[in-house]
Amino acid sequence: MHSYSRQEHEVEAVFDKEKRYIMQTYRRPRIVISEGKGARLKDLLGNEYIDCVGGIAVNAVGYCHPAVVEALKEQVDRLMHVSNLYYTEPQVELAEKLVQITGMDKVFFCNSGAESVEAALKLAAKTTGKSGFIAAEGGFHGRTIGALSVTSGHKFRSAFEQLLLKHVKFVRYNDAEAIRAAIDDDTAAVILEPVQGETGVIVPSEGYLTEVRDICTDKGVLLILDEIQTGFGRTGRWFCKDYEAVEPDIMTIAKALGAGFPIGAMLAKSGIEFGAGEHASTFGGNPLACSAALASIGVIESERLVERSEELGAYFMNRVHEDGLDSRPIVKDVRGKGLMIGIELREACADIVDKALNRGVLINCTSDRVIRLVPPLVITKDELSRVIAVLEEIISS
Repeated sequence: MHSYSRQEHEVEAVFDKEKRYIMQTYRRPRIVISEGKGARLKDLLGNEYIDCVGGIAVNAVGYCHPAVVEALKEQVDRLMHVSNLYYTEPQVELAEKLVQITGMDKVFFCNSGAESVEAALKLAAKTTGKSGFIAAEGGFHGRTIGALSVTSGHKFRSAFEQLLLKHVKFVRYNDAEAIRAAIDDDTAAVILEPVQGETGVIVPSEGYLTEVRDICTDKGVLLILDEIQTGFGRTGRWFCKDYEAVEPDIMTIAKALGAGFPIGAMLAKSGIEFGAGEHASTFGGNPLACSAALASIGVIESERLVERSEELGAYFMNRVHEDGLDSRPIVKDVRGKGLMIGIELREACADIVDKALNRGVLINCTSDRVIRLVPPLVITKDELSRVIAVLEEIISS
């Protein structure tokens, strides 16, 4: 009979309480994460993992980066929250920095990616006086009502159809002419991810975003780019739009912006903005969130993590090709940009996720058959090599 250690009893207590007190909206592996550093996590039993989930593309600068920790500690001692009825320096400084690195003109702060999409949809409708939107099949923009309305997929929408916006058309992703054909007199905006994340790291053809931009301009329709998952160096550029120098009218960001601290933002071009009282957020742009974001952006710049993402992404792809992982019968495709990588299999990948965990690597299975890798951009080449070795071991021939 197994004799449980004190740590094992603590872990079992967490499992029991989670089941009793928390709504079961996640399927979690039976590990309790207790601490993290860089691209590694530890659980309560002392097991260590190389993390290729990264909080789902959130922890770009790694866990507990000293610069972010110090910025938060310093801000906690000064001011944690104050109403947006008043100015604060961190908020203004972050807004200025975001305008500089995105090429946009004005910022609205919120607390998550879904909130930034809600703000984008409201702003597009307010600006144009129209209520129609065009979104892509396979697109994911969040689970709140507006964001869910432009999110594709029966599993996300089925229980809430009665609440969703009615004037949304879904067209095939990577088909610019389908967007042109779908635009009508009530179309306020087109909303797209530059790379589709939840659907399995779907990378469109080169020139697709440029063509969509031209169509929107020609038709007098706003273009909203959702860079929530692709932003802040994830794809080997500051933002994925930079590959084609596409300028959207409205842009949504979150995830890696706060290095793990909840923050989101919607940005827009000059002349496209809310007036007083038209939209608001109690906690949006609070001093702690903005301090974390400023520190995170500083780390991305000083440690050249955008360039690192491109280099390590290329290294991963080259290794996968050289080692023959991409030619195994079970592997349908390997694709991505930078450190946003998808390995599509010909069968479900949940079992592979479990096998990787047992070997000390955390990976994510999305769209049932795609292994999604979005590790911290600070992951080392040695750590990434270990990830590749584990994948080669567990992905059967």
